[in-house]
Amino acid sequence: MDWSKIKTIFILTFLILDVYLLYQFLSITDTNKYEFITEASPEDKLKADEIKYVDMPKVPLKDQYISAKTKNFKQTDTEKLEGQAVTLLEENKEIYSKLRDPFQLPDKIQPSDVDAFLKENILYPDHYQYGKLDRDKKEIIYYQVFEGRPFFENDSAMVKLTFNDKNQIISYEQTYLESIEKMKHKEEIQQALEAMETLHKQGLLKPKSKVTKVELGYSTLIPLAASQVMAPTWHFVVDDKKSLYVNGFEGQVIDLTAKKKM
Repeated sequence: MDWSKIKTIFILTFLILDVYLLYQFLSITDTNKYEFITEASPEDKLKADEIKYVDMPKVPLKDQYISAKTKNFKQTDTEKLEGQAVTLLEENKEIYSKLRDPFQLPDKIQPSDVDAFLKENILYPDHYQYGKLDRDKKEIIYYQVFEGRPFFENDSAMVKLTFNDKNQIISYEQTYLESIEKMKHKEEIQQALEAMETLHKQGLLKPKSKVTKVELGYSTLIPLAASQVMAPTWHFVVDDKKSLYVNGFEGQVIDLTAKKKM
């Protein structure tokens, strides 16, 4: 047996195999490089569909869940409210007030005009911020805030003002969350552009639309009888009309309107 020939054949075989494996490796590497280069950024994807948006707010890279308890109002609380006929509802969890003298608003309602009313007529006025105006229902909604961030569509943390055909505030409902605490564990928060990309992928951001407002707040994750846990949540207003919400931790779209109907 010619061992020299056999040895040469083995060497050539392994050399050919090495060359083949090197070729495969380089091909895969080139493909990955190409995919990396051609993968469009969220900005480019939105730009391709002519979707415009306002400046993104600066937020921390990590955030926390928070917990809160529903406040039970007392009769002593309502005694501070003058010029109003006040009733406690929902086992003292809600104030319903009817004004003795309606509060006049201008024809074009501005948040600053309503802020002036809140400052003089409700409890904890500095703990709420303007949310939205619904002319069909003749309602103005204010959301309670925590460290400057609103509690979106939270029935336990809002002021709902009712006005008449003369643009006069005639009554309001108020709820309030107290004992607000941050959970100890911090988690990575999805940035606003990434959340917008999620909405775009799901067809909720239509071509040539404009995101006119972007803000970070909280939405209820776990509702309990007397308390609740809330997660950081992105709120996007599209074309000054439609509100869309995305969970800041998990990145899924949230339908807060559907939650309120449950």
